[in-house]
Amino acid sequence: MSLQCGIVGLPNVGKSTLFNCLSNAKAQSANFPFCTIEPNVGVITVPDDRLTRLVEMCNPRSVVPATVEIVDIAGLVKGASKGEGLGNKFLANIRETDAILHVLRCFDNDNITHVDGSVDPVRDKEIIDYELQLKDLETIENRMAKTQKQAQTGGDKVAKMQYEVLCRFKEALDKGLPARSVKFETPDEQKFARELFLLTSKPVMYVCNVDDASAVSGNKYVDAVREAVKDEDAGILIVAAQAESEIAELDTWEERQEFLAEMGLDESGVSRLIRAAYNLLDLQTYFTAGPDEVRAWTFIRGSKAPQCAGIIHTDFEKGFIRAEVIKYDDYVTLGGETAVKEAGKMGVEGKEYVVQDGDIMHFRFNV
Repeated sequence: MSLQCGIVGLPNVGKSTLFNCLSNAKAQSANFPFCTIEPNVGVITVPDDRLTRLVEMCNPRSVVPATVEIVDIAGLVKGASKGEGLGNKFLANIRETDAILHVLRCFDNDNITHVDGSVDPVRDKEIIDYELQLKDLETIENRMAKTQKQAQTGGDKVAKMQYEVLCRFKEALDKGLPARSVKFETPDEQKFARELFLLTSKPVMYVCNVDDASAVSGNKYVDAVREAVKDEDAGILIVAAQAESEIAELDTWEERQEFLAEMGLDESGVSRLIRAAYNLLDLQTYFTAGPDEVRAWTFIRGSKAPQCAGIIHTDFEKGFIRAEVIKYDDYVTLGGETAVKEAGKMGVEGKEYVVQDGDIMHFRFNV
């Protein structure tokens, strides 16, 4: 599944440092703007204790975890919507992603230059919001010019619906609100809204990059961000990117856990961020488990059994007969597939079954 999260932010907020923690791909990290010119893509393994437990139980010959793609996108500056800096390139790259990880600098360090001269994550957030909203407004106004006459004088019901959707987006953007704040009820409205590919319609997670001492509870900058986004449909995650980069360089799991414990953390920020990105893309996991392979399969929340079968192979969806489903907790508690069957806990589901996160699946098909 090729869904992507894009890491964005102003220059020198820690985007590439964070990306380097997430991926083996090495984006250049330097103390000047635009050190990342082309977007760097990392395919990141999603941490999942359930997969680890299934591997322990099945002792398979191969293991395939779930993954998510992270894209490190070059820094943006004021005027990007008008082509300033890397503006148009930045906006084209972010348009191709499915969700946004917006990194905000929430630490003081005189040795790292801030592009605007001072640390103010709320201001930084508003700069990027403003540039993305301006570009969306340009998209909306161009479409309105094409559909207005047809909607108002041509009696075209589709054009009228589209014009009303555009008007609602314009109203929100004129108020400084993101497109994702506008909700539509009918499937036709929702479909047209998606087809506009607006930058501010994408789900967003604000990643507050803090100093080591603030990694657990945050600081005044994080508090300011929380207040600024309290009415947005968005999440906040605290990460100490510099510390995470040092943790990533340690050789053993024990050394990394000791480092985390010294910081007062049970889990690395990178692991939390990967899972947050996975959730932000509205992704979930089902498993196939046996002696040959234990594998985590990624699907979009709400998918039905035939669609999930098709992720393995298109023939599985075309010839779908039924799905044999074991709940993860039953599998672990009872001790495996055979015990689950003997206990009568294996479900047999048809085409309308909505696959749940953690389901262990076996598909029956005939082509």
